[in-house]
Amino acid sequence: MWYCGLPGSVPLCSDAPLIKVPLLFPLPPREQPIYTTRAHVFQIDPTTKKNWVPASKQAVTVSYFYDSTRNSYRIISVDGSKVIINSTITPNMTFTKTSQKFGQWADSRANTVFGLGFASEQQLAKFSEKFQEVKEAAKLARDKSQDKGETLSNHSQEESGRDTPSSNRASSINGTDDEKFLHVDPEEAVLQTENEHLKSAIEQSNTSAKKWETELQTLRENNARLVDALQESSANVESWKKQLGACKEESDTLREKIAELEAQCNEANQEKQRNVQLSVRVQELEAELHDKEQELENLRKQAEIIPQLMAECESITTKLQTAESRNKELEGRVDGLQLDIDDSQQKQVNMKGELKKFMDMLDGKIDELHEFRQGLSKLGVDN
Repeated sequence: MWYCGLPGSVPLCSDAPLIKVPLLFPLPPREQPIYTTRAHVFQIDPTTKKNWVPASKQAVTVSYFYDSTRNSYRIISVDGSKVIINSTITPNMTFTKTSQKFGQWADSRANTVFGLGFASEQQLAKFSEKFQEVKEAAKLARDKSQDKGETLSNHSQEESGRDTPSSNRASSINGTDDEKFLHVDPEEAVLQTENEHLKSAIEQSNTSAKKWETELQTLRENNARLVDALQESSANVESWKKQLGACKEESDTLREKIAELEAQCNEANQEKQRNVQLSVRVQELEAELHDKEQELENLRKQAEIIPQLMAECESITTKLQTAESRNKELEGRVDGLQLDIDDSQQKQVNMKGELKKFMDMLDGKIDELHEFRQGLSKLGVDN
């Protein structure tokens, strides 16, 4: 499984060891959330300082909190009962976008780098803008606290320098309180007012210092508990590393078995293809066998007709012999008729010759008769 928002497509390993730190202290009532979103949380691998280790199996709530008393900002994310992000924002921090849906920042106090994978680019852009706003606000708060510290130190120095003359003046005045009040200079009244303000400020600073000392002691105790939890988690990490090595060996063995099974599956697929080809060939042979059986059946039917055909063939043979004998006789007759025809043709030729001779003779006779008629006609004319 891969998370598309990480640069380089870092794999999400659900079996990666995580340091489970219980929520040892609740959020103070003075802290209020100012922005909340959801994202996948990652931390840099402390060993390699390159790979990302998922701190949550799914998207969790990530919130910006503002402490009005300390005037500080924190990014906090809790997965169930486990705090996975507790990062106080300082002006030196920088939020870097490493891809379209992934960003990171380094926390020197926690000695780690946090990474957030968002579901969309808009969520990443909004978180980055809020980080920049909170960073600027933290910078302004730091500058104000520095200015306030300088002012308090200057006022304390002025107060130490002014306490002596004011006390001398007060000790030199005798009489009732009303008389003292009437004899007080305006400058001294201003100094007394400033002293009262400085005293109240010092009292407030002392009260704040006590609170800070109490909170510092609480943080030290929490840090001690966190150190114990970290040592315990380091011991757990060693055992988890051993278990991881055993799991890797088992996975290598399983991969080899899977490779063998895949090879067997390939052989089985080849056998299936061969069986399919053989089935197709068997079907073709069955079709051919059916055609041959049909042809054989037709031949058997034809074989039943063969005796009738043989009898017909014999009768036809007899008729053919008879026709051949008749044909020979007719050929003999034809030869005789041909001879007769030749004779008749010869006779016709002879008759034509004789007829021609007769016609020639007739023509001669006709010519003689014509000449005789002409002679007769001349004789008649003469007569």
